[in-house]
Amino acid sequence: MIRVLSASILGLDAQIIEVEVDLYGGLHSFTIVGLADKAVEESKERVSSAIKNSGAKYPKKFNKRVTVNLAPATVKKEGALHDLPIAIGFLAASEQLQCSLDGKLFIGELSLDGKLRSVNGALAIAHLAKQLGIKEFYLPKINAREAALINGISVYGAPSLSDLIFHLEGKKKFSPETPATAFSKNIQNKLIAETDMAHIKGQTHVKRALEVAAAGGHNIIMAGPPGGGKTLLARALATILPEMDFDEALDVSKIYSVAGLLPKHHPLVTTRPFRSPHHSSSESALIGGGSWPKPGEISLAHRGVLFLDEFPEIHRDVLESLRQPIEEGMITVSRTHGTAYFPARFMLVAAYNPCPCGYLNDPKRECTCSPSQITRYQKKISGPILDRIDIHIEVPRVAYEKLASDALEEASAEIRKRVERARTTQKERFQEENQKRDAILYTNSEMTIPFIKKYCHLNEESQNLLRTAVNRLSLSARSYHKVLKLARTIADLEGKEFIDTLHVAEALQYREREEKTYQPTLP
Repeated sequence: MIRVLSASILGLDAQIIEVEVDLYGGLHSFTIVGLADKAVEESKERVSSAIKNSGAKYPKKFNKRVTVNLAPATVKKEGALHDLPIAIGFLAASEQLQCSLDGKLFIGELSLDGKLRSVNGALAIAHLAKQLGIKEFYLPKINAREAALINGISVYGAPSLSDLIFHLEGKKKFSPETPATAFSKNIQNKLIAETDMAHIKGQTHVKRALEVAAAGGHNIIMAGPPGGGKTLLARALATILPEMDFDEALDVSKIYSVAGLLPKHHPLVTTRPFRSPHHSSSESALIGGGSWPKPGEISLAHRGVLFLDEFPEIHRDVLESLRQPIEEGMITVSRTHGTAYFPARFMLVAAYNPCPCGYLNDPKRECTCSPSQITRYQKKISGPILDRIDIHIEVPRVAYEKLASDALEEASAEIRKRVERARTTQKERFQEENQKRDAILYTNSEMTIPFIKKYCHLNEESQNLLRTAVNRLSLSARSYHKVLKLARTIADLEGKEFIDTLHVAEALQYREREEKTYQPTLP
């Protein structure tokens, strides 16, 4: 019996799978056991054809029973990434491959002619291999650059099964993939090129709110009439976000690798994600799930922006499912086959019209909605969801004079410099704390109550202002803490060590949510 190491993906984590191959007397059969799905069971056909077309003797030629066990049997296996280890195990068990398999891990899908096709999750598997001290990792050539992002392990990208056999037997060696030695930062992309803040006329107060949101990683919701620029402003937010460091880029790349969205020609995601799902998206598409849990849009937006346009039009159950990930930065998806954990530390940017027609309280156009329509529309967004959003801002209609002006506004590059300085301040502030704990704090929005008490001290005047606001606006405990975190971010943008009254005042204006519904005149 031969044992070959492989791996499987559950959520974002990889788990070692031992592929055991045994040949013994009897009429020919090829059986795969170990809680395998249909794609794994079908691998016996792909493996047989790939071995035959690679010049070796395929299973039927031996007239023996072939049993493949994928251990542990309690873990559900899916996909075709076990094709390669099964083929290697059979070749070794039938004495057609003479080499040591110790300290080697194999994954890959086989085509019928023996070529190796790409698989998902190579980055997560390479990370696991390094943790377990596995020295050599063999996988399809197309996935090699992705796996080589993990230093400390030799990654070999094989184009085909026959090439891999020659390499293992020492007949035709190929070199390991060159590890990634430098982190290439590149924030220029199509989105940034099209939506620079300099080309957005007016809306100065909204741009300021977006700057504060970007500096502290805060959630923001924008309300206003159609055509006011809400979508354009949301897309422009991506242009003022700071660059990701290598650890952030690696975390995001790992998610995209498991989801099968990682570009093969550039396997490291270096730009912050900007996800904009349609308002008709299902709960599984947004938060993740499926019979085999996969990351959803909130995880694909990790360390980036999740833009939800037409916010009230999203199904109520889908909106309510955002409560936990907004607070915790993590989503837990439980299914019959197991529980998966996906990171979801995203900036939520929501936009909506104040009523179905969009012109409630508009100074230029009359609203055509009835009071009942307005009330029903506004109630689609629950209070608990709104309470979890740090910044509430109105986006009014832009005057003609502003639209027709040729003067450029402040460019995204200038705003991004201030945001980066504020983020650097936060990184230095949390550096000592991060060394003491497993979870890493990147921004002020991620502070828990102990950190708020430590870093958000108020003078007496600021305390009096906040006390009055809490009583008059009936702010919840969550809103109170969000005001403190917003004030801390505003102070960081100004380079101030301590929070003063002006910082608290600005933070409070972002928390005011007056429900401006139409009230009919009673006789």
